[in-house]
Amino acid sequence: MRVLVIGGDGYCGWATALYLSSKGHDVAILDSLVRRLWDMELQSETLTPIAPIQSRLQRWKDLTGKDIELFIGDVNNYPFLEKSMLQFRPDAVVHFGEQRSAPFSMIDREHAVMTQANNVLGNLNLLYVLRDHFPECHLIKLGTMGEYGTPNIDIEEGYITIEHNGRKDTLPYPKSPGSFYHLSKVHDTHNIHFACKIWGLRATDLNQGIVYGVLTEETGMDELLINRLDYDGVFGTALNRFCIQAAVGHPLTVYGTGSQTRALLDIRDTVRCVEIACENPADAGQFRVFNQFTEMFSINDLALMVKKAGTTLGLDVEVKNLENPRVEAEEHYFNAKNTKLIDLGLDPHFLSDSLLDSLLNMAIKYKHRVDHKQILPTVSWRR
Repeated sequence: MRVLVIGGDGYCGWATALYLSSKGHDVAILDSLVRRLWDMELQSETLTPIAPIQSRLQRWKDLTGKDIELFIGDVNNYPFLEKSMLQFRPDAVVHFGEQRSAPFSMIDREHAVMTQANNVLGNLNLLYVLRDHFPECHLIKLGTMGEYGTPNIDIEEGYITIEHNGRKDTLPYPKSPGSFYHLSKVHDTHNIHFACKIWGLRATDLNQGIVYGVLTEETGMDELLINRLDYDGVFGTALNRFCIQAAVGHPLTVYGTGSQTRALLDIRDTVRCVEIACENPADAGQFRVFNQFTEMFSINDLALMVKKAGTTLGLDVEVKNLENPRVEAEEHYFNAKNTKLIDLGLDPHFLSDSLLDSLLNMAIKYKHRVDHKQILPTVSWRR
């Protein structure tokens, strides 16, 4: 297949582009490289050193003999997006090209507006290119489990059957997002659903949990191909933060009570889920939703796992609770379904099998690059 990976210079996109290329697909990356500019703005760097995209792609070609085409530009620039897609002519588009951080979207008005404009309008541009030129192309869009929030009922995969006043219908699952970033993903969901209904497009929305891990088989081939490991208070996940904190001897920073439950998956499962979606496209006019995660843990669970793994490596790990900078339920019910990708052939990796090798050892290897000023949270939802 010919697969265009929008946002292919980012964390999930880079691993996905290399994986699909290794599987024999013709792959192109479309990216504005703005994620690198945000690092400069925030004065933070990923723990792992990331080479320029051109150098990364050249090393991939040197090692594998496979070309990955590169289009540098913004999805909000409609003429550029249209021209690039007409040149590459994809069978499938994997859309990772959105601002992905909840704290980033909550910094101030400018960052909230930028997040929603970048994400929602860029996605709309893509839908119109698909309508006008590639109506048979399969859109694989990265959503988030954060769209659902923490309802006091089980979370289904995209849709829920409701019986009310003697009548019954299957409707999109209610959304209760927790940031302007998560709201942008909800807007995307509604726009894609609508486009499939009125234009007959085909789309798969991957409501992804928190992704962990640095190495896939492809990104581990050479240091120039290594993936990001963000640990700062804006782009870093709780698990990443804990591993870096353990490596440098800083207490693990648990927000609030730590009872918040999250869905997680290994980066190796992310790329496999995208491959499964490519190989099993949605039907014309179908908007389907897969909940893309493999395990659920509370923040306290993650902290205790890192503490235990760190002790095994001889680290002295302390856990410390901080006032929660977010506005969120800390004590809540959380039970999400995730059967569709399993039914299509996903064989999951589990956190207990990869924590030492993929995260803690990587954190220890590169701990000389840790900026201690980036460890504590800097963004408050209440400000």
